[in-house]
Amino acid sequence: MNYTLNQLQIFLKIVQTQSITKASEALHLTQPAVSIQLKNFQNQFDIALTEVVGRKIYITDFGGEIAEAAENILNQVYAINYKTLAYKGQLTGRLKISVVSTGKYVMPYFLNNFMQQHAGIELMMDVTNKNKVVESLENNEVDFALVSILPNTLNIEKLDLLQNKLYLVGNAEEKFKKGANAKEIFKELPLIFREKGSGTRQTMESFFERNNIPVLKKMELTSNEAVKQSLLAGLGYSIMPLIGIKNELHNNELQIISIKGLPIKTTWSLIWLKGKKHSPVSKSFLEYLKKEKSQIVQDKFSWYENY
Repeated sequence: MNYTLNQLQIFLKIVQTQSITKASEALHLTQPAVSIQLKNFQNQFDIALTEVVGRKIYITDFGGEIAEAAENILNQVYAINYKTLAYKGQLTGRLKISVVSTGKYVMPYFLNNFMQQHAGIELMMDVTNKNKVVESLENNEVDFALVSILPNTLNIEKLDLLQNKLYLVGNAEEKFKKGANAKEIFKELPLIFREKGSGTRQTMESFFERNNIPVLKKMELTSNEAVKQSLLAGLGYSIMPLIGIKNELHNNELQIISIKGLPIKTTWSLIWLKGKKHSPVSKSFLEYLKKEKSQIVQDKFSWYENY
């Protein structure tokens, strides 16, 4: 056998994501490149690693065992790299964070200087919806999770980072009266929701239920970016986190529609399982945030106060 570390890494990512498309995105490779490497890897085994039914890829029992072995091999490779850096006196290891999709506008700013200070740390940040974030935390697959709605099913500890504000947002071309009646507006507006499992969707639905507002027209999209592009195109309106529309507001491409009861305010919080034994890397990151978070908010999010 003559498989490469690159092939092991690609196959493991396919197993983890259950998708060649998602694996290629996670690894920043093209789909054909991932498919070719999977084929080359499979050619070294007499037993099938995967099977395709319809358009979906499934991992065989044998493939699952190979993936487990691949993960162990890659962990040993990482350990060798970490030991080299550790002998140089550098902090080394992995920092694993799961982030709700709109948190991608927040978390990088709290990571930047820390990662620059510690070149020996490998960051693994998964951006997904709230349900999957909570699941990865519950399974102890990550060190931390970034959420704007705290899970009520887990025993957690938290560090609050930044206020989250959600407004009704739409294309800048439509004109509205300031402080318009919410029920009247929502009779006419086609509303765009995030998918089930999204924290933003949960916040929207709670707002409508709390204010007894009927929603007559709606669409459902599976990412914050897709919602934003649909708003820009004039397809509808949505309640969105302010954090993700800074440039569009600045360029007068989107507008905040003023209605009673908005903005909805929550908090971006870094959470972890209560009693978790932190690695030296995750413990160091937590100490860094406690010390630097106020300065980071002041330096990177001062524009927030204008809304």
